[in-house]
Amino acid sequence: MSKQKYFFLILILGSLTALGPFSIDMYLPGFPAIAKDLNTTAAKVALSLSSFFIGISAGQLLYGPLLDRFGRKKPLYAGLVLYIAASAGCAAIHTIDGLIALRFVQAVGSCAAGVASVAMVRDLFPVKDSAKVFALLMLVVGLSPMVAPTVGSYFTEAFGWPSVFLTLGVMGALMLVACVLWLPDTYTPDTSLSLKPLPILTNFWSVLREPQFYTYTFAGAMAFCGLFAYVADSPLVFMDIFKVSTKTYGWIFAFLSIGLIGSSQVNSYLLQRFQSEQLVFWALVCQVLTALVFLLLTFNGWIGLGGTIALLFVFLCCLGFSSPNTSALSLAPFTRNAGSASALLGAIRMSMGALASMGVSVFSNHTAVPMVAIMTATSVLALLILVLGRQTIKEQVDVPVGQLAEPVH
Repeated sequence: MSKQKYFFLILILGSLTALGPFSIDMYLPGFPAIAKDLNTTAAKVALSLSSFFIGISAGQLLYGPLLDRFGRKKPLYAGLVLYIAASAGCAAIHTIDGLIALRFVQAVGSCAAGVASVAMVRDLFPVKDSAKVFALLMLVVGLSPMVAPTVGSYFTEAFGWPSVFLTLGVMGALMLVACVLWLPDTYTPDTSLSLKPLPILTNFWSVLREPQFYTYTFAGAMAFCGLFAYVADSPLVFMDIFKVSTKTYGWIFAFLSIGLIGSSQVNSYLLQRFQSEQLVFWALVCQVLTALVFLLLTFNGWIGLGGTIALLFVFLCCLGFSSPNTSALSLAPFTRNAGSASALLGAIRMSMGALASMGVSVFSNHTAVPMVAIMTATSVLALLILVLGRQTIKEQVDVPVGQLAEPVH
């Protein structure tokens, strides 16, 4: 493969991987404007984020079997067309219920891009190059939460919030064209693969019964719920409570993302001296202590904008250490069923995150207390699940250095 073709394939696959994260983060600065135009509240607008997370959960379980049964490109094309149509619908919608429903459809469409890009790395590149390719793709995903809200804030102020969804639709259309014209299809569909629900569910159940999988999956998912609560409520906290501008919010969100992304990179170096399970435990202990201090200060009104940003930064740093390690430890026992385990891991994380973001909306009282309370409760539960669950693991499978699952978004 020539260097030019190699670079071009990475660019296409990286764009597909980033479509979901961009769809999550780019419209966040528009929450107040959406609430005003649709005669609702920012808390109700946040339910459109929850529906997106639910759509991603469903999509991960759906597209895995479809990509194996029908090849990579047909399900990818169908997903991108669905994404484009839903994005256009979001831009034209006039009711909050319609937006919530269309965001679910948009998520199902975007999920095709993310799942297909991961599968196609294994198809298109030698095994010895796959780690390097995944690292490049995850760099794109890591940059998304830093770039997308800032770009979204400028579009929202200049052209209104519908322009964000139109931009996302254009991005989807450009990716579709690129995939049709330049993305090769080297995978032969497996026509013998059954798409009946029972064999698929049986396969998932066999994965879920593995103690190491359920311990680290649910501990990691509960810890990760804090991120979903933060993302869902951050527009209200920063723009409604602290009265920052749309553009300033975009820059604050980008800054906080550095904590999450930077710590996940530092984690790789720490693994040369410590085991994954050690890093998970101490990261969760730090996360619980940070959340408890955050809750105490927020509940009593003893914290301002600077303190809120600082404690959120520390909280997200803790997630940057715990999340890659819990993902890797969850998948470590599997040689067979690795694809099913990965899909189930993602679906559990996203569905629990959706519940956390819905909780923020349901209990919203125009303060930061619901967000911080959910961050605290889920962090404590994560640590309890880890401590109790490790007692059920008879023989833990360790993670070789350099073979971690993909970094967090």
